[in-house]
Amino acid sequence: MRSSWSGPPRRAWIWPDRFVTGAPSPRLSVSIVSHGHASLTDALLRQIVHQTSPGLVCDITVTLNLPESIPNDWGGDGWPPVRVLRNQAPKGFAANHNAALANCRGDTVAILNPDLELRGDCLGVLARAAGQPGVGLVVPTVLESDGRVADAARELLSPASVVARTFFRRRRPAVRPVWYAGMCMVLPLRAWLAVGGFDSRYRMYCEDFDLCARLRLQGFSLMQLRSAEVVHAAGRGSHRSLRPFVWHVASLARLWRSPVYRDFRRLLQTEGRGGDGDRDGRGNPSPKS
Repeated sequence: MRSSWSGPPRRAWIWPDRFVTGAPSPRLSVSIVSHGHASLTDALLRQIVHQTSPGLVCDITVTLNLPESIPNDWGGDGWPPVRVLRNQAPKGFAANHNAALANCRGDTVAILNPDLELRGDCLGVLARAAGQPGVGLVVPTVLESDGRVADAARELLSPASVVARTFFRRRRPAVRPVWYAGMCMVLPLRAWLAVGGFDSRYRMYCEDFDLCARLRLQGFSLMQLRSAEVVHAAGRGSHRSLRPFVWHVASLARLWRSPVYRDFRRLLQTEGRGGDGDRDGRGNPSPKS
């Protein structure tokens, strides 16, 4: 996808939590991709059913990227409609979620990893925040299983940041993030459609950065809420096998050559950040000098 950026957008990063109260009631379409994670997906679905605001979720699509057995009570009494897509051959993260949300019924969409534990009605909080004018993406505060804040809020994805994460294990939340990792994302449908969803040329890795960058270049704001939390059991798959590692390298190479990356860096420079955001890892405004 080519970028059409021609100058600074109308809104940059904003202070999120004060926009949540009193927001209109959304209708949320949920997409979950299971890559042999039926048990995790089942646990997440039951959290969604029992913990989210009544009437919030209007449909759920579960994509089985590998053959696996699933419980037979998904979509039963008290559940929103659940659609199960079975791939004949594995597809990438971006292609799977794009296909799942192609005919969604909601005005807001949620992209969830199966290995999440939801804290309370976090999806309801995120979905209501996503309904505010100008908002393109809302994410929760992501916690590790030991309670530490995960590094889902990140600085510009550059060669230096990749080296720091890969070889020096610097995996702390960015003090001034400019994008958010894609384990739990909630977007208004209008923003999702405006940028055409994920760029499916990224089979795995970098599609979340690319989505955040294109949303900003289209003038949408990105938000992280302190008032919504999830726990994420990260797999770190690219460090354990060759194929994901190759996909990771290929995605980085594509990203760094892309017009989107070039224009996003220009946008950050016009905002005086040079690659940084203006909020700390828990969504708080950074101290001003």
